[in-house]
Amino acid sequence: MEIITTHLNADFDGLASMIAAGKLYPEAELAFAGSQEKNLRKFLANSTRVYQFQRQKNIDLAKVTRLILVDTRQPGRIGNFAKCLDNPGLTIHIYDHHPELPGDLKGDYEEIRPVGSTATIFTQLFRERNIEVDRDEATILAMAIYEDTGSFTFSTTTPADLEAMAWLLAKGANLHAVAQFVSQELTGQQVSLLNELMRSAVTYTIEGIDIVVAKINLPEYVDEFALIVRRFMVMENLNCLFSLAAMGEKTYLIARSRIPEVNAGEIALDFGGGGHASAASATVQDMTLIEAEEKLVHLLHKHVRPASIAGEIMSAPVISAPPEITIKEASRIIDRYNITVLPIISEGGKAGGELKGVISQRVLGKAVYHGLGDLPVSEYMTTDFAVLPPTATLADIQELIIGNRQRFIPIVKKGKVLGAITRTDLLSLLVKDPAHLPRHMLEPLNTPSVARQRNLKTLMIENLSRDIVVLLKTIGEVAAENDYTAYAVGGFVRDLLLRKVNLDLDIVIEGDGIKFAEKLAKKLKGQIRTHEKFNTAVVILPNGFKVDIATARLEYYEYPAAMPTVELSSIKLDLYRRDFTINAMAIHLGPETFGTLLDFFNCQNDLKDRRIRILHNLSFVEDPTRILRAIRLEQRMRFAIGKHTERLIKNAVKMNLFASITGTAGILKPNSRTRLGFRIFNELKLILSEQEPLPAIKRLGGFQLLKLFHQAMKLDPPLEEILTDTQQAVDWYRLLYQEEPFRPWIVFMLALTCRLTSRQLNTLYRRLEIPDRYVDLLLAEKNQADRLLRTLKKHPAPKPSETYRLMSRLRLEGLVFLMGYAKKDETRKALSNFITYQRHVKTSVTGSDLKELGYAEGPIYGRILERLLYARLDNEVDSREAELIFLKRHYPPGRYRTGARLQARKKP
Repeated sequence: MEIITTHLNADFDGLASMIAAGKLYPEAELAFAGSQEKNLRKFLANSTRVYQFQRQKNIDLAKVTRLILVDTRQPGRIGNFAKCLDNPGLTIHIYDHHPELPGDLKGDYEEIRPVGSTATIFTQLFRERNIEVDRDEATILAMAIYEDTGSFTFSTTTPADLEAMAWLLAKGANLHAVAQFVSQELTGQQVSLLNELMRSAVTYTIEGIDIVVAKINLPEYVDEFALIVRRFMVMENLNCLFSLAAMGEKTYLIARSRIPEVNAGEIALDFGGGGHASAASATVQDMTLIEAEEKLVHLLHKHVRPASIAGEIMSAPVISAPPEITIKEASRIIDRYNITVLPIISEGGKAGGELKGVISQRVLGKAVYHGLGDLPVSEYMTTDFAVLPPTATLADIQELIIGNRQRFIPIVKKGKVLGAITRTDLLSLLVKDPAHLPRHMLEPLNTPSVARQRNLKTLMIENLSRDIVVLLKTIGEVAAENDYTAYAVGGFVRDLLLRKVNLDLDIVIEGDGIKFAEKLAKKLKGQIRTHEKFNTAVVILPNGFKVDIATARLEYYEYPAAMPTVELSSIKLDLYRRDFTINAMAIHLGPETFGTLLDFFNCQNDLKDRRIRILHNLSFVEDPTRILRAIRLEQRMRFAIGKHTERLIKNAVKMNLFASITGTAGILKPNSRTRLGFRIFNELKLILSEQEPLPAIKRLGGFQLLKLFHQAMKLDPPLEEILTDTQQAVDWYRLLYQEEPFRPWIVFMLALTCRLTSRQLNTLYRRLEIPDRYVDLLLAEKNQADRLLRTLKKHPAPKPSETYRLMSRLRLEGLVFLMGYAKKDETRKALSNFITYQRHVKTSVTGSDLKELGYAEGPIYGRILERLLYARLDNEVDSREAELIFLKRHYPPGRYRTGARLQARKKP
């Protein structure tokens, strides 16, 4: 039995989401977990449409096999349906828009989206899956969105809610019905309660912030108390309001906040409730109204602390220019780095110089349009703007960006520019709702963030060898001695946090990476290889261990899919350019801060959630090869590609970002020297080199990527069967523990392309810019494999020597490929026998023996020994003596002695 339910005291969002879920689960029963709000009861009583709801008493909870929860995921809010959670084999599907809280249920399938209403999620799903809704369904979904977003006035409202409402209006949603039932007008009783609540209000000034606390004692439960609190806040224009209401035997907290310094969700969480940063609630357990108020005031003093965060959230160093640069040159800089404001700084425009002014992209564009491009920017830069120190609070930043509408704030100390904060930086900070974070990360604002200040020294000592720890400390010391800062970055940090061994040591230097590498090599008596173009080096220690050194760098792309152009940068920007969040952390190696983890982008959360997520939305546009890398990491690490990242992969495929490898017109420059095909080949090679590449190949097929390599490539059941058999063949060979070099990627490449013709293979290899040595190898193996199968089909039982002759023309990779590709058991047995036994058979007689016997040196040696080998394979000879007799019979010594070369050319 399948049951769809929502939270206790259901509202319109709960009802609409239940009805919407019914369209996705037509066999499921709809049942309320408890009571409904007054307006909802009124709507159901007056509705001309009959909705089929099952009563709880008629449901055998023990028989529930699937529980579909909408607008909640808290077990304490689903009433008696919580008893189903222990049912054997129960699956849970969850649809919810609320932030994650401790104790939330985890679903087997989840649609959790940060929007203003769960009804918005279902509307999005209907649009994505082309599911139609009628006028009544559109109307009730619209009611839910209007109610949960406060008619689009709550701060939790998102653009997605407005888009959903527009779609519902197009489907016939009745706004008159919305206005009738989703009413914001107060009844006489509610007005009386509002008056009483306002009289009880007390204002607490905490850290310079006014916070209003009101309380009320009522004999019984009152519907829609949150509406009264909302009206109080609007009437008095309050920034923060916390209301406590004792109703019967329970006490309820309703919290509202308009400012980031006061996080309503954080306070409610300590009461056992939850919600958003701007709106939250809790049911207070085992406390009187007075006790609850005392705890509330204590929590406010604990959590409300404006932080000095300007220095933390600023971007540094700033991309800037000197006053003498021309407007055209400034415009090119802005376009190159995709910024909107360019600071003008003295001392050559370097960060740390004195700020002279700023100039915007709009001003530069207009100046160029009017023919002023050759003038210096100092002629048209703005000098009338405000700056902030690195100790500025969030309120200071908001006042300038929101109040003064200044989009760009230089962060200045002693006249020197340290960094900058943009409107985008502020918006990014504000949309991050701390109520979404795990409980251990909800620290007071005046203490260091756990995620950013975590020290891994103990973890390093526990999981790394002593030699590696000493090496890392030495790197940090050498950097500090030369006024550089050194960091360990990338997969090394990721795997350390996962407690996995990874000795691929990547070091990033804030400073000159090559000069540092030279000093490190001298200190450790090692060797150095440099790459001037990318400012990188490799230090090779006396024991052969390699350390990769890079200069902290900022990459920009001249056009989509181009190779990056590299410039010096800070560690934060260096990490931001990386492919995925899980690879964008660094460990400080300086003597005073050794082991400190730098996590600017909440990467630890993705590591904890086992999620692959990109750092910015244009990541795949700039470098499509990251798509293959994401798939490879997902399968190797048993992670999952994040939903947003997955959508961006699909968008990249739709945008035809692989156009330059197909030779067709697309977004890429057709003659660009990006070598995109070769880079894709390298990523594909890495995928096929994995221990089990088939899951990654399936993901490539699922994203429709194989057909972008070649339109004839398609992952269908027959090819999946071939690849599965190939995996078994590769596993079988690995278990033989042969010492012979073996390249699995060649085996899987042959299997993946086994159904392509020679012409199609040539086209594919050309598109992927595969090096000639591999092209020749792959084509030769494919042709030899096809020839072998054709021969065995005509002659199903050849002599061992004939099998040897055919199979010895194939490399080991081609043989293992045939083990998976061949369908007949006889063929597979022959291949197995050849790989494990026949190809290792040698004759006892050697070339030296032939020389001692007086045979003339030359090509005849090869023919004699080959014939002798065939005789041994066919059991015509089985010992050295037998081989010598065979020689005398078929190759009489007198005919092949030195001086008789002419006779040696004759056949025996």
